[in-house]
This record gives sequence, C-alpha cells and structure tokens, in this order.
Amino acid sequence: MKKEKRSFLKILMGLMLLFFYLPMNKKKISIGPKLYITLCFIFFYLPIGFMIVFSFNSSKSLTHFTGFSMQWYTKMLSDASMMESLYITILVAVIATVISTVVGTISAIGLSKSKKVVHDLIMQINDFPLMNPEIVTAIGLMLFFITFNIEKGFATLLLAHIAFCIPYVILSVMPKIRSLDPNLADAAMDLGCTPWMALIKVIVPQIMPGIVSGALIAFTMSFDDFIISYFVTGKGIKNLSIMVYTMSKRVNPSINAISTLIVIFITIVLILVNVVPVIREKRKVQTTELKEKNKAPRIIAGIVAACVCMGLVFVQKTTSSTKKYAGQTLHVYNAGEYTGENLLSNFEKQTGCKVVMDLFDSNEQMYIKVANGEAYDVLIPSDYMIERLKQEKLIQPLDQDKITCLEDINDSVKNLSYDPNNEYSVPYFWGSVGIVYDKTKVSEKDLKEQGFNIFLNQKYKGDIYLYDSERDSFMMALKALGYSMNTDNEKELAEAYNWLLECVNTMSPEIVTDEIIDNMAQARKALGLIYSGDATYVMSENENIGYYMPNKGTNIWCDAMVIPQSSKHVDLAHEFINYVSSYEAAYGNSSYVGYTSPNTEVMNDLAQNDFKGINAYNPIRTNKYDEVFNYNAETRKIMANYWAKVKIAASNAKSE
Repeated sequence: MKKEKRSFLKILMGLMLLFFYLPMNKKKISIGPKLYITLCFIFFYLPIGFMIVFSFNSSKSLTHFTGFSMQWYTKMLSDASMMESLYITILVAVIATVISTVVGTISAIGLSKSKKVVHDLIMQINDFPLMNPEIVTAIGLMLFFITFNIEKGFATLLLAHIAFCIPYVILSVMPKIRSLDPNLADAAMDLGCTPWMALIKVIVPQIMPGIVSGALIAFTMSFDDFIISYFVTGKGIKNLSIMVYTMSKRVNPSINAISTLIVIFITIVLILVNVVPVIREKRKVQTTELKEKNKAPRIIAGIVAACVCMGLVFVQKTTSSTKKYAGQTLHVYNAGEYTGENLLSNFEKQTGCKVVMDLFDSNEQMYIKVANGEAYDVLIPSDYMIERLKQEKLIQPLDQDKITCLEDINDSVKNLSYDPNNEYSVPYFWGSVGIVYDKTKVSEKDLKEQGFNIFLNQKYKGDIYLYDSERDSFMMALKALGYSMNTDNEKELAEAYNWLLECVNTMSPEIVTDEIIDNMAQARKALGLIYSGDATYVMSENENIGYYMPNKGTNIWCDAMVIPQSSKHVDLAHEFINYVSSYEAAYGNSSYVGYTSPNTEVMNDLAQNDFKGINAYNPIRTNKYDEVFNYNAETRKIMANYWAKVKIAASNAKSE
C-alpha cells in the first residue's frame, strides 16, 4: 500500500516537474512565471487528481488507497437515486439554459432600444442578483413559493434556475449589442427584411459570440448550483450538488466516481469548444463542400455525447399494476447515507409503489420542513426530536393493529423515555456515544479510571478529536463531572462549559464532524468522541482501534420511524415500517450502513458474522447511568450558546 501511494505521488511530481521545465514557446521564460503556473496547477488540479485516483479505490476510505477497483463506478451506475439526480441536473441545466438564453437575449436587445433612464435602471436591477449572496436569493425564492402555496419540486427548481441564469445572459450579450452599428437593423428593413427577419438574419448572427458565452455561463451556473437548489426543491427532486452534499456526510466513494465522470465530460466539452473553432478557422480557405463535410464529426460527437449522457441517466422502472400499492408514491425523509443499497428498490418490487426519499443533514433541518407543512409519509428522526414532534402534534399515533414488527425489536430500544409505549415510533437504528481510541497509544487502564476525563489527560495533548455537536460535547462533559446529561441546572451546565473550556485551552483538540471516521481509521489521533455505528466502520478498517463506553454512563440514542400528520398514504407507511423492521430488510440495511439494527435476530447474527469482535456494533449493557436525550428547548439554547464560545476559545488557542 505505501509503495502504491509513493508511486502515485512520484508520478504526480514527475508530471509537475515536466510541466515546469517544458518550454512554453521558443523564447526563454524566466523561472518566476513557470513557478507561478506550477503552483496554480498544484493548487487547482492536484485535488482533482486525488479525487480521480480514489474513485478507483478498493476500500471505502477517502484518504487511504488500498488497491485498484471499479466497484464504485458499478455501484454508482446501479444507484437509481444517483442516476436520477444526474438526469435532473442535466435536464434542468439544459432547459434553464435554453429559456434563459432566449429571454436574456431578447431582453438585452430590447434594452438597447430603450431610453437611457430605463436602460440604466433595469441594468442596475439586473446586476443586483449577481451581487446578492446566494443564500439570500435562496431564502427569498423559498419564501415566495411558500407564500403563494406553490408545491416545491421540479417546477420550482426549474423556475429558480431560470431566474438566476437570465441576468448572466443579459450581462454577456449587452457588450456585443453595444458594438453593433445602431443603424444595421434599419438598413436591413430598408432592403426588404421584416423586423423578425432582421432580428434573426442580421442582429443575432452578429451577437452570436455573446449569446454562446451567456449560454455557457447559464449552463455552468445551473449545473453546479447547490445553495438555491437546496432551498427551492422538494418531493425527492434533487440535483447532483444536493446528492453529493448528503453523501459527503458519511463515507461513500461513489461521489468520487460520479465526480470523475463529470470532470471527464466537462474536459471533452471544453476541448470541443476550444478546438473546433480553431479547426474551422484553418479550413476557411477550403471549399464550401469540404466545410460542410467537416461538420459531420462535430454532429457525430454531439450525438455520441448525448447518447452517453442519456445512457448514464436512463433508469427503466417497471411496476406491476396488480400489486396492492401500485400507483402510490411513498415520501420518506431520512438522514443522508443512512439506507441500505437495496432497501427501497426491494420494497418497491414487493408493494408495487414508488419510494421517493429526501435526505436531511440534521434533525433541526427536518423539523423546519415538517413544521412548515412539507408533506411526508415517513420520517426517521432522533429520539429527542420525536419527543418534540409529539408535543407539537406533528406526528400521529401508529395503528397498533397494522404494526406487526414490535415483537422482533430488542427490548433495549423499546419503551424508551421519548415514547414509553412505542405508540408513535418503531426503532430504525440505535447505538451509543463513546470513545474511539488507538490501542497502540491509549492505555485501557486510563480509559477505565478516567472515562471521559481522559480528554483532559495531558498525556494525549494535541492527539484528540472532539465532535462538533453541543449535545454530544456537553453530554461528555456532564458525564465526566458525574451529572445527568439531561440536567436543566444552570450551575451544572456552567461547570460543563468550564470543563470544555479547559479541554480546548489545555489539550489542543481538533474539533471535527464526520471527518473523524476516516481519520481514526488511519489512526491519525490517539482518541476521539464518536457514534458507535461510525466506530464499527473504523474498527473494521483498522484492527488496532478500540471502542469504550465509560462506566459513569453515556448517551444511548435511537433513530426511529414515525408517521407525520401530513401523510397521504398512511397504510403504505405502516407497510414500510414493518418491511424495514423485517429480518431480510434490516440485515441488508445494518450490514451496509454499519449501525446497530433494533431487530434482535439481525443484531445477533451480524455481531457473530460481519462485525465479529467489534464491540461497538452491539453496545447493549446494563448501566444505570446510561441515558436517552430528552427534549428541552431552553437547555438546548444554553448549550448552543456555550458551545459557540467553546469553539471561539478553541480557535483563539490555536492562533496563540
């Protein structure tokens, strides 16, 4: 492995040295410009090079190359959700480009004929969206759609893209219009042209470079947009940017594979755009017949490129009309990268329905959408959020006659404090929060004696990870101090705050989120705070990594399936909950994601097979100090305020 990595680095360095010493032209160029170009090359293209290399990695690691494999391309192409996202991205980009180019060009021509006051005013208005922060535009569009009760989905996504692409087209076309002879159109009409013919035959050809430039900018802006798209879409409609964002929250090298294909596609397009005009210029002296023949390769190349794109994104789905739920669409809202490979497709085959899954990156984001009336059939929130949804009557009680899976659920995750009788929820995944550690660096004696206080042990200064979450960080501090993690005592919360301040000021920790997964798999630090499911993956990648749950107690968490009040397919939602909890579905789900299944039989089988010897997978224990988070809005605000101060202190400590 090390040899492979060294070989790759040698190749990259060789290419850069070659680039550095190759003459740019026949004249000698000083070292300075060469050095500048080389540094630019490294800065912009080395990350892309790493991404391409790791798209062929045989393991899930995003930083550790273990061998060549095409598995991530295979998984990418077989992932219906990813292919659908690619299809949506291309479709929206093409339609938005065509419409915005036509509208923007006509608007620019019209503005050129308007009075100066009107022209200047509209151009100022046109420039405003370009200077306006995207997040402001995104929120504005979202509120607009909500105000007029426009259901978010493909239509709202397309309208938003058209809206923010038009100003770029106008800005690109206007300089070409200014360079035109203002009497050109009049001259054409004097010679017999109609206004429409003068526009099409005279004006448009003259400003075509500006139109093409505007179209390319519009396509690029639409293709890679994330922020605006994220706020204006819904009902499972998502583009590639949103898909990659949700996938990046957990380890999934398929994002490298699809990104590599996009880079290759863009490279081909750029080559065609830049090379074809050069070839055309060189062949202007040839006959018209020959020039017409030379159009064929470009047409063929365009057709081939289009066929390749359509081949990648086309997913044929057949559903038997004889199935009970044929024609129904189940809308599920789940965390990103939290679903087995075949879970949804198998359920679709079994029931005849279509499943659309939206992804969220936090319980709070999920809550905002549900509270604002976004309709889903099944939600998969965490324990404390379920309690909040119950209090605000945003979820409905389960029909116990339709729920047949509870007898398969382990008693450890049934009847928990947030839902004492499982009236509203059925567990999806569960686990704990504990300490992941390098067995070669960390003493197990220290862990047993100190528990979470090991994060204050100077022996491990500069060698620890803290998790960027106020809930989990305060849980750790409160447990280290011997308090309940659900305390609402302000004095105890202040003590926990001071404990965390001491940690960041004296221990030089690195505050991370999901980066800890890959980093600890490579044993880059001695220890860190981690979720048990993530620890399962880390331990499966590195046998020298262990997982420890302190004796003073920790957080036992549970993510569970609930049915919101807005559900339009309640019977199908119950069917989905039963299916996910079944042995076959739960086994595939848990073995793929790595988090502990609430199905007792699945949990035991995986603990003895796929995850044998990995204690993080089955964190069941009887410890009176273990707790489940309760929902307390006021306490959460206090923690959030304190945690912001802790992060500022950590940043200041690093700069000193």
